[in-house]
Amino acid sequence: MNRKCVLHDCPVALLLIDVINDLEFEEGQNLVEYALPMAQNIARLKLEAKKRGVPCLYVNDNFGQWQSDFKHLVARCVKGGARGAPIARELAPQRDDYFVLKPRHSGFFQTPLDLLLQSLHATKLILCGLTTDSCVLFTANDGYLRGLEIFVPADCCAALAKSRHTDALGQMRRTLKANTVVSTQIDFERLLQKNHVPDYKA
Repeated sequence: MNRKCVLHDCPVALLLIDVINDLEFEEGQNLVEYALPMAQNIARLKLEAKKRGVPCLYVNDNFGQWQSDFKHLVARCVKGGARGAPIARELAPQRDDYFVLKPRHSGFFQTPLDLLLQSLHATKLILCGLTTDSCVLFTANDGYLRGLEIFVPADCCAALAKSRHTDALGQMRRTLKANTVVSTQIDFERLLQKNHVPDYKA
């Protein structure tokens, strides 16, 4: 990646996983119930991140649309008729945001995410989005295997059922040493310190 194309140099990165999503699948309506309040929490967290110069990365499924780009995906999902349109509109990307399209569950699998994070000098990831027990979990796992510090705000991700959400958070705390406090407890000032000591309390 050309370093001149990267606008940030920051130890923290905020990842928004699969939030640009029409939710037009069999169980999508069930997910909307949990995804709407999630989107509002992510929007507030993203605003706080941007105030402090933290880069925001959209890590989004391509939904099998191999000839589409991210702008096309956003345009399709924000249209009024889709279930996920209110969420996509709430979390629509801004000009200085980054995006990575992924073909499978993990944001790292067959994508340039690893290289992008290296270019940003990011060592701490705050993961948000859909779904807690699938794409968020897989991305968190691959980030942990790369030695990155993982944060998954409990109120900034969602799953098809509350039990699946809480079980996945518990698994990430146990196996990935992930911090799963709610978004209002994310201390950006502390995370941005070079000598920040990890705190794995949930």
